[in-house]
Amino acid sequence: MAALPYTWRVIDLHTHSRASDGTDTPRGVLEAAASAGVTVVALTDHDSTAGWDEAAAAVADTGVALVRGIEISTRARTPEGGISVHLLGYLHDREHPALLAELQRTRDDRVQRARRMTERLADDYPVTWEDVVAQTHGGATVGRPHLADALVAAGVVAHRDEAFATMLHPGAPYYVPHYAPDTADAVRAVLAAGGVPVMAHPRAGRRGRVVTEETIAELAEVGLAGLEADHRDHSADDRDRMRGLARELGLLVTGASDYHGVGKQNRLGEHTTDPDVLAEIEERGTLEVLRPWTR
Repeated sequence: MAALPYTWRVIDLHTHSRASDGTDTPRGVLEAAASAGVTVVALTDHDSTAGWDEAAAAVADTGVALVRGIEISTRARTPEGGISVHLLGYLHDREHPALLAELQRTRDDRVQRARRMTERLADDYPVTWEDVVAQTHGGATVGRPHLADALVAAGVVAHRDEAFATMLHPGAPYYVPHYAPDTADAVRAVLAAGGVPVMAHPRAGRRGRVVTEETIAELAEVGLAGLEADHRDHSADDRDRMRGLARELGLLVTGASDYHGVGKQNRLGEHTTDPDVLAEIEERGTLEVLRPWTR
């Protein structure tokens, strides 16, 4: 498909809505993007495309173009053990059966994991399962961000980031792992669904262990298309290293906010993607970018 040049566009390719763990509705994400001067935004909710239709309906009203996407929770199998990897998928067929099955399995296990973590937290803090569920919106799958919001509501922590850095951190005694597909298998599944797989925040070490550059090279061999180099969890050195690695491996380089609304400090448009990169993503994907203007 032929893509328009985005030479004057401000492009943010990683955001979340209430369909997963954001605080804005899908429409609200586009409205917030318009207010922030972002003119192209990707909605990439965790393991879910439930927000796509509402976001699509807001394109004409807000003037913000929409990239339909997803963020898949995966686990890379390495000699050092499993390492959590978040994989962004862009412009894929959301009805692809193999990908749908993996996403459903992940969402189901997330709920059970959240219950177990809540039970552990309840031994030391004033939080119940009902408190956690109350923090979800519109049928979103319960996850760690909703546990964090319940802890904020109970006055245990000041904000989500504090909860994630302490009691919800993978090294904390309250933490419980959840099912996640193998990263290489997830890359293949996104490709099979006609999408474009990009590794989210590959150097975000404060979230836990990160994969090696050798592992990223192995993923590139099975079809990984890009690296999200520009992200608030990356230092300047991290960004340079990921850009250099992307050049070596022939991968695309993206940047984004990882916006979650008021739950986190991330601000829309704080990191962006080059227009030519988005044009290449659209060229490779099955779906088109939804535009408020006519091609």
